[in-house]
Amino acid sequence: MRRDYPKVCVIGLGYIGLPTAALLATHGIEVTGVDTNPSVVKTINSGNVHIVEPDLDWKVHRAVQSGFLTAKTEPESADVFLIAVPTPLAADKRPVVDHVFSAADMIAPYLRPGGLVILESTSPVGTTEQLCRRLAERQPDLSFPITTGPAAQSDIAVAYCPERVLPGRILTELVDNDRCIGGMSSACAARARGFYEHFVRGSCVETSARKAEMVKLTENAFRDLNIAFANELSMICEELDVDVWDLIALANRHPRVQILKPGPGVGGHCIAVDPWFIVDAAPDQARLIRTAREVNDAKARHVLARIRALIDKHPHRRVSCLGLAFKANVDDLRESPAVEIVERLADEHGGRIGAVEPFIQRLPERLIQLGVQQQTLDEALRGNNILVVLVDHNAFRELDRSRLADAVIYDTRGIWSEPAGLLGKPLLSVELQSRIAAA
Repeated sequence: MRRDYPKVCVIGLGYIGLPTAALLATHGIEVTGVDTNPSVVKTINSGNVHIVEPDLDWKVHRAVQSGFLTAKTEPESADVFLIAVPTPLAADKRPVVDHVFSAADMIAPYLRPGGLVILESTSPVGTTEQLCRRLAERQPDLSFPITTGPAAQSDIAVAYCPERVLPGRILTELVDNDRCIGGMSSACAARARGFYEHFVRGSCVETSARKAEMVKLTENAFRDLNIAFANELSMICEELDVDVWDLIALANRHPRVQILKPGPGVGGHCIAVDPWFIVDAAPDQARLIRTAREVNDAKARHVLARIRALIDKHPHRRVSCLGLAFKANVDDLRESPAVEIVERLADEHGGRIGAVEPFIQRLPERLIQLGVQQQTLDEALRGNNILVVLVDHNAFRELDRSRLADAVIYDTRGIWSEPAGLLGKPLLSVELQSRIAAA
C-alpha cells in the first residue's frame, strides 16, 4: 500500500460512496468501504457492483483484485473518514439526517489525532456542525473545531464537501468537476482540500461548512425552478392547444433564452429533495422554491389524469409505460415520478399495466404486488397498446417510428415529436396527443 496517501474509510456504498471508493482505490489509496447491507458488502468483495453506472463495474473489479478496496459492515481505523449516506425526506417533507448521525456513531471509536472527517451527503444547513458536536460527545478525549474555536488547531478536522455529479457520468465528474470544500475552520478546509487534490482535476475552492451546505441546496433548487417553468409551460400549452416542443424550440432561438424540456415530474435524490431542505429551514422566505416543488410534483398528477383519459377512451387496450428511472439511461428509481405514476395506474387497473425498464432486472416489489407486468420493448410494441413514454432512454428515442403505427401514444418527453416550425411536420406532436386524450 502507498503510505504517502492516506488510508480512507468510506461510509455508505451507494450511488456516490461506491464510485468514490473505487476511484480512490484505483488511484492507489487504501480504501475500506462500509455498508450496513451485508448483500452489498458481499457483492463488492466479489468484484461486482449492485448499481448501474458506466465503467463502475470494471473499476470496482480492478480495485478489489488489487487489494486497494475492501468492503465491510463495520468501519476500521483510517486517516480520512468520508460519509456518503442517504438523507431522505420524511412524509411531511422534512429532511431526515439520522443516517449521518448513525455514521458518526460508527466512526467515533476509530478516530485518532490527525484524523479528517468529511461529510458528502446532501444536508440541511448546520448539519456539519451537528455532526462535529456528536463526534465530540462520543470522543471527549479528542479536540474538535466545535470545541477549540475556529482559529485553533484541533485533533480532528471536520469538513463538508458535496458531490456535483450526473448519473451516467459519475466517475468522470468526480474527477473533473470543481469541488466546494467547507471546513468547520480554515484549517479544516485546507486539510480537506489537500485530500481531494489527490484525485480531483477541477478546482477545489475553500469556504465555510454552512456556506458549502447551502451551495449544494442552491444548485439543485435553481435546476428545480427551471424545470418547473418548463413543466408549467407544458400544461399551459395543452390548455391553449399549442405544441410545447415546437414552442420551446422556437423560443430558444432567442440568444438569451434556454428553456428546458418538460417531463412527467422531477425525480432523483437531489433535485426532487434538496429544495425542501431550504423550505424547511426558511419557510416564510422560500416561497418561489416551494412553488417550484409544488408545480413539479403536480405535473405527475397531471400526467396521470391524461393517461386515465386515454384508458377510458380505449378500454380494450393494455397500457405499456416506457421507463421507470428518474432520468434517461440509468437504473436509479429514487423519487422517480414514473414509478409513482405506474403505481397509481396499477392501483386502479392492476394487470392491465405493463412497464418497460431496460436498466433493471426486476420490477420494484410494490409494482409486482400490484400486478404490473414487466415487459421488453418488443413485447410492448406488439400488442397495439397505449404507449406512455415516461423516460427518454436512448432505446426508446432511437426506435424505428414505423413500429408505432398501431399504437395510441402519450409522449411526456417529446422524444417522438420533432419541432414542427423548424424541421417540418411533427410525427406525433403533443397537440395531437392532446386531441387523442380529450377525444
